[in-house]
Amino acid sequence: MKTLTFDTVIHASRRAVWDAMLTPSTYKVWTSVFMEGSYFEGSWEKGERIRFLGPGGDGMLAVIAENRPHEFLSIKHIGQIRNGVEDTESEEARSWAPAFENYHLKETGSSTALTVTIDVPEEFVDYMTGTWPGSLAKLKAICESPSA
Repeated sequence: MKTLTFDTVIHASRRAVWDAMLTPSTYKVWTSVFMEGSYFEGSWEKGERIRFLGPGGDGMLAVIAENRPHEFLSIKHIGQIRNGVEDTESEEARSWAPAFENYHLKETGSSTALTVTIDVPEEFVDYMTGTWPGSLAKLKAICESPSA
């Protein structure tokens, strides 16, 4: 497992960035870089299970490890979802578990510094390195748009 770090500065408040990250309609936009039609089912509350899914229903199963609104969010990936079935036991599922995806938001004047750290198996490093910058660029565009 390797930990990757991605940073961006968004010209918006921490609250605006947080809301854009977690609101279902804007979540679908900024995560479309990973897979068009991505969405989540569940709650962002600490201790709750959440499912990150693609249009076919496959995806990742996680638990919210920590949620300090507008400051820090930690997602603990615990398995996969294939054909609607949660899998935490197979070798493929265990290769991702546990893997943490952490979001740190720090207000710097009128902007927010967002740092994302994510644990990934070695075979996904290139994919994540290629997709995260575009995803954060979409999030930045959402937050900085005049209608935000």
